[in-house]
Amino acid sequence: MSSDVPDPSDVDAARVERVRVEDEMEQSYIDYAMSVIAGRALPDVRDGLKPVHRRILYAMHEMGVTSGSSHRKSSSVIGETMGDYHPHGDSAIYDTLVRMAQPFSMRHPLVDGQGNFGSMDGDPAAAMRYTEARMSPIAEELLEDIEKDTVDFSPNYDDRLTEPDVLPSAFPNLLVNGSSGIAVGMSTNIPPHNLGEVVDATIELIDDPEATVEDLMEHVKGPDFPTGANIVGRDAIYSAYSTGRGRLRVRAEYETDDDKIVITEVPFQQNKARLVERIADDVNEGKIEGVRDLRDESDRNGVRIVIELKRGANPDVVENQLLEHHLENTFGVINLALVDGQPKVLTLKETLEHYVEHRKEVVRRRSEYDLGEAEDRAHILEGRLTALENVDDVVELIQDSEDRDAAKEALIEAYDFSTDQADHIVRMQLGSLTSMEAAEIESEYEDVQERIERLETILEDESELLAVIKEELREIKEEYADDRRTSIIEDQGTVTHEDLIAEEEVVVVVTEDDYVKRMPADRFDPQGRGGKGIIGADVKEGDRVSKVFRANTHDYLLCFTNHGQVYRLKTYEIPEMSRTARGKSAINLIDFDDGEEITAVVATDEFEDGECVTMVTRDGYVKRTEGEEFENILSTGIIAADLEDGDELIDVEVTDGTKDLVIATEGGMTIRFDESEVRCMGRNARGVGGIKLQDDDKVAGLVATDEDDDNALLTVTRNGFGKRTKLAEYSTQSRYGMGLIDIKTGERNGPVATVKSVAEDDGLVLMSENGQIMVTRASDVSIVGRNTMGVTVMDVEDDDAVASVDVLPAATPDADDAQAEEASVPADDE
Repeated sequence: MSSDVPDPSDVDAARVERVRVEDEMEQSYIDYAMSVIAGRALPDVRDGLKPVHRRILYAMHEMGVTSGSSHRKSSSVIGETMGDYHPHGDSAIYDTLVRMAQPFSMRHPLVDGQGNFGSMDGDPAAAMRYTEARMSPIAEELLEDIEKDTVDFSPNYDDRLTEPDVLPSAFPNLLVNGSSGIAVGMSTNIPPHNLGEVVDATIELIDDPEATVEDLMEHVKGPDFPTGANIVGRDAIYSAYSTGRGRLRVRAEYETDDDKIVITEVPFQQNKARLVERIADDVNEGKIEGVRDLRDESDRNGVRIVIELKRGANPDVVENQLLEHHLENTFGVINLALVDGQPKVLTLKETLEHYVEHRKEVVRRRSEYDLGEAEDRAHILEGRLTALENVDDVVELIQDSEDRDAAKEALIEAYDFSTDQADHIVRMQLGSLTSMEAAEIESEYEDVQERIERLETILEDESELLAVIKEELREIKEEYADDRRTSIIEDQGTVTHEDLIAEEEVVVVVTEDDYVKRMPADRFDPQGRGGKGIIGADVKEGDRVSKVFRANTHDYLLCFTNHGQVYRLKTYEIPEMSRTARGKSAINLIDFDDGEEITAVVATDEFEDGECVTMVTRDGYVKRTEGEEFENILSTGIIAADLEDGDELIDVEVTDGTKDLVIATEGGMTIRFDESEVRCMGRNARGVGGIKLQDDDKVAGLVATDEDDDNALLTVTRNGFGKRTKLAEYSTQSRYGMGLIDIKTGERNGPVATVKSVAEDDGLVLMSENGQIMVTRASDVSIVGRNTMGVTVMDVEDDDAVASVDVLPAATPDADDAQAEEASVPADDE
């Protein structure tokens, strides 16, 4: 190694700094993060602007592109901003200028744009060489008095110029126009507000520094978005104002009538074209039913999206489907801004407090500046007045001087003028020595003295300074405030899945292998008695229909099974399918055990006081359990009755303690007794004997009635025969007797399938084991006495049988006589 090159080991250690690499990385990242936070992403709490917004407006101010000037090419403004103040990409600067010109993005746009500045449909603005811009009038209020040393200035990026650290901001722009941005590890999302409300709240805080957030909310009702729409509920607004964070539900404004839904306002920052597209996709995919046509009729006058409904569609259901997926957005409020250069989450009160402090500083500095200017002017006027009082001597002294400098020195020596006064007097024109000019000078001097006194009062008395701030805020409100656009509506709860389901009467079919489905009840035209019906379910081989019942889609169903269990579900949870569909396995809805099947269903939302669930088993046991014991049913079900081996739960009725119970058997026997003979017992009880069964007879069904009941007992056998008999013909006797003959069963009729209490105008739904379904009128079934054969109600095939019957409480519309298939019944059937 050459002797001229030093050995590395001999290098002065003081020039080497040893650091841990993780410490260096941590500090470097923190420096970068703070640079992004303070220099790009977050607004200043005082003027509500990020550096790029502030620089664009200041560049326009320096260029003279104000609201009173002609528009200038946007490219010119961007070039000046980028070249003098903001050394970043021109596209980012132009995007900022575009947003400040969009009336759907800013509550009070700060830029007056001319040309294509984008749309609510997400259309981009035209290139900057095509558009023109100038400051809007309200933007000039942010820069008002900036030349009066009201704010601090710092050197620009290349030290050629200076730029303001903050704008004077004559109104609380942070709240009025809001802000959004993502920094490193934090983000801000401040909604816009109504200018008049914010001004009123600011004045309230000035008058009462102890005012609470609730007090300020008497003025600021909530955010006021430029696109209008509605905020749902007030709790989230209070949370946002009191903590600085909250989640607002923003709902579109729309009108609904029988044949269409018209959307007139959409949530803030909602892409209107994308909204229409997503609604159309859901309509095409069947997620939204009942829509016939969808049109966007929006123009420059406002939003108008028309959704035309199909004939017979339920407007409430379509409305709820739209609300769940399309017409409501969540606006997450994060009121994060820079306070003294540091990010801080602020409450409503804190935000206004920082603004008031800023305005106090601005008005104080402006007053000091104006006071200095006024005092300088008063000093000059005092010299002029002295000169006017000694005009002849002053003129002679100036004439006798060799030059202007000598004249100034002579004036200073003779009248004790200051250099500025002497310089001004020497430059005075002879015309200003007239008496009229003298009077004007005296008048101006008096005005200046008054102004000096006023400015000194403002600077000495904070209440006067605050009065100035309030007066200027009132002037801003008078000039620029407008009506609130966003309404605040009460929270009626979020849209639930139930709201999306049309409320309609349906027929539910259950098979022995636990396949289940529902179908609209109006899908089946009524037939005359004796008809074959139509396919109501495609039952797989080896399976049979076990139950058919009517329900409303919004009903809660208590499903009792042959094993004595009870389960609870909503009707709409049962899948809706076509007539010819087999159904879906009920295992997805109810956790059945092997061999378990639904034998009785009770539709009820809740039980009234005193109501009981009355049950009867295949072996003739009957029990009553208070309804309140069935109000909390587990997803896996609960025990309804403790059955003996081989016994099954057959039928259930809801009673109130005043009813008579009618138990019918498959062999055609019935017994009627007062339900009070059966005491209320717990769910785990077996029950007591209700009827004595003969030989191999089994219970077929249960009916609850009373003495004033004018209904008839409908009895239907498995071979499709049936009859109606007035309930009054069934005399009351003691519980656990043999009962009376109700219908002759024999070979023709077969065993009794079920019994029901029916009124004259009720409809009937009959279902066969092979899946045939038939709707008929109860009035078509003749009223006859007990111990008769009955008439053909449903024409079932030899290998088929009636499985279940249910009652439609309202009369079913009449069918065309041509559609009725009247069965030929021998005269001696009755």
